[in-house]
Amino acid sequence: MTEQDLHPRRRWLALMVLCLGVLMIVLDTTIVNVALPSIRADLGFSETSLVWVVNAYMLSFGGFMLLGGRLGDLYGHRRMFLLGLALFTAASAACGVAGSQTMLVAARAVQGLGGAVVSAISLSLIMNLFTEDGERAKAMGVYGFVCAGGGSIGVLLGGLLTSALDWHWVFLVNVPIGAVVFGLCLLLLPRSKAQQAVRLDLAGAVSVTSALMLAVYAVVNGNEAGWTSTRTLAMLGSALLLMVVFLLIEARVRQPLMPLSLFKLRSVAVANAVGVLWAAAMFAWFFISALYMQLVLGFSAMQIGLAFLPANLIMAGFSLGLSAKIVMRFGIRGPLTVGLLLGAAGLALFARAPVDGTMWIDIVPGMLLLGLGSGVAFNPVLLAAMSEVKPEDSGLASGVVNTSFMMGGALGLAVLASLAAARSSSRSAAGAALPQALSGGYQLAFGLGAGFALLAALLAALLLRPVAKPAAAAGTQPG
Repeated sequence: MTEQDLHPRRRWLALMVLCLGVLMIVLDTTIVNVALPSIRADLGFSETSLVWVVNAYMLSFGGFMLLGGRLGDLYGHRRMFLLGLALFTAASAACGVAGSQTMLVAARAVQGLGGAVVSAISLSLIMNLFTEDGERAKAMGVYGFVCAGGGSIGVLLGGLLTSALDWHWVFLVNVPIGAVVFGLCLLLLPRSKAQQAVRLDLAGAVSVTSALMLAVYAVVNGNEAGWTSTRTLAMLGSALLLMVVFLLIEARVRQPLMPLSLFKLRSVAVANAVGVLWAAAMFAWFFISALYMQLVLGFSAMQIGLAFLPANLIMAGFSLGLSAKIVMRFGIRGPLTVGLLLGAAGLALFARAPVDGTMWIDIVPGMLLLGLGSGVAFNPVLLAAMSEVKPEDSGLASGVVNTSFMMGGALGLAVLASLAAARSSSRSAAGAALPQALSGGYQLAFGLGAGFALLAALLAALLLRPVAKPAAAAGTQPG
């Protein structure tokens, strides 16, 4: 039985199962952020090394997302989706029983690989399950709602599990979910044919992932090793060399992981640049704001989860149709620019980061602006990345921009967390109390994040071409 032969009811049930699998991936991204302070205290992470709990996941996730899609083409989408799901679930169990920094970070990297396969192939499966434009738009709307709504569930569940039990359970909760999704997929998902003609660009995937991992490692450890030390410069140089190798591979291989010709389209190039900057600001904000609320303001894990709730609820609400209506009315460039500016304003509010801050005055206003800005800007970024792309390349374009988000987030988090740690150390050495020293570092990171968002807004406003038929484009958005 193929996707087209499925009864409509079974097709929508299959969508629900796919979205449940994606929900598990989204949950894992947000639920871990709330537990970071507890993980740091229990396993003895330093502030700069703690980012690897997030970065190990993000780097393997972003690095293998395009490869995951290729594996689905080669060996069948259903088969690879189940394999990725099993890998993610097993790695979650390993994270849950981790008793050392090394084991946790290694298991998080494996989680990222499984999550990349699940995320990349779930979109392919949805596209194949729903071929009619109207049904596909509805299905992608459900998918987008799950992605945004999962953030709200994650922050609350993370706070609840960390407070009531301990941080291990933010990972162990994935095990029963993964088992249920695996069983339902066996029952509902039709078998898909493999396309043996597709070649696997393994060299491209290895080179670009290795380059980014080296670059982030050099940045994270720059404060401790010294920015001009032989080790730091050698790692940065090796990362640059590997990136050149990657570009040479992509320019010559017959079926590249990331075709460079795609970036000749202005909308693709601008959207990916905007995505890198925006993700760099947002990932760093999520990570550093959790530390600020816990270490400076003294919030509990549950309070931190509740603090993130307004932004996540607003983003979820926009994914249910508000964003599509805005794009249909005003196009892509205007909403994208306005959304990024709202996000920059929210980050600027966080850049105050007072030592004696309160939830309603110093946290909630910034959260509301960031939720509103993200809700307005997220879908237009994806639409901009695909607006000039041929229909047969739309999946690839979506994968490229998603990879840009993940890599921009990983590098931005590494840079801003390192700079925040350097500022905090400097203030502490000058005699400042710990809360004041930490607050000073966080203020710098939030301020630079606001600058990233502002630069992204300027790129969108000045370089992005208006789309002639926004209504038609909105019908294909993934959210």
